[in-house]
Amino acid sequence: MLAELAAANAAFAVIKEAINNGGELAAVGAKVGEYFGMKSAITKKANTKGSDSEEFWAMEALKKQEEELKTLMIYQGRPGLWYDWLKFQSVKKREREAEEARQRQKVEERKELIYSIFMGLLIGLIALSGVGVVALMIWAWAK
Repeated sequence: MLAELAAANAAFAVIKEAINNGGELAAVGAKVGEYFGMKSAITKKANTKGSDSEEFWAMEALKKQEEELKTLMIYQGRPGLWYDWLKFQSVKKREREAEEARQRQKVEERKELIYSIFMGLLIGLIALSGVGVVALMIWAWAK
């Protein structure tokens, strides 16, 4: 948790410094992406059951930084930059969620395959045991 917050704070500091020195947001695009990636990780941790006040205060710090970033994008970026950024984030979030769903589907398919193989082997073993018992009974009756 603290590592994610420290990484987000470091990325935000780079973004703010670049903009304050007259740089373009595009020049620090990787840091903006890193910042929002860390924000996403902290949000996931904060929304889990049993999260504590540390996550709450981390989320509060990130909200304050995001408001500051919004102001920087609106007043020092091109017109509509903030809204374009929000659209971009929305698209990326949907892509991440779709990828997570694909990963969960792969795991479920693997589990089903393992279950099918196990059941096939079990049925085969039972059938082979039944044949063995019948063969043993025939052998015992023939003697």
